[in-house]
Order: sequence, then structure tokens, then C-alpha cells
Amino acid sequence: MLAISQFTLFADTSNGRRPTWQQAARGPQAEPLVENVVRALRDLGAQVETGKFGADMRISAVCDGPMTVTLEV
Repeated sequence: MLAISQFTLFADTSNGRRPTWQQAARGPQAEPLVENVVRALRDLGAQVETGKFGADMRISAVCDGPMTVTLEV
């Protein structure tokens, strides 16, 4: 499982075409939340890989299976 924090997913576009991220948590508040989710997944037995919090990252994925599931937590 790949767990990457993505603050842009919290973009508010309700007032026009320019998104705002004012409601997204700042790093000092958000990073421990992400770490808690990763820890909980690992405690359940999942093999979890992470990126570097706050870094500019590019990922690529190859899905080898009959389906892909996107899970929003």
C-alpha cells in the first residue's frame, strides 16, 4: 500500500475556478495525523510505503490485477 499525504485534495473550489487550501491543516498538525493512519494500517498487517511529508513527489503505478480500488479515509 502506498500512503502519501496530499493536501491539494482538500482544495475548496466553491467560489469560482481558483481553488483555495485555507481549510487544509498545516504541516505540524497534519504530519502526525498522516503518521497515525500509516501506523494503524501497519498494525492491521498492511505493508505500507510512504513518501516524504511536504516534498514534491512524482509517483507512477502499475496495477497488476482485475481491479483498482481507491480508498478515501
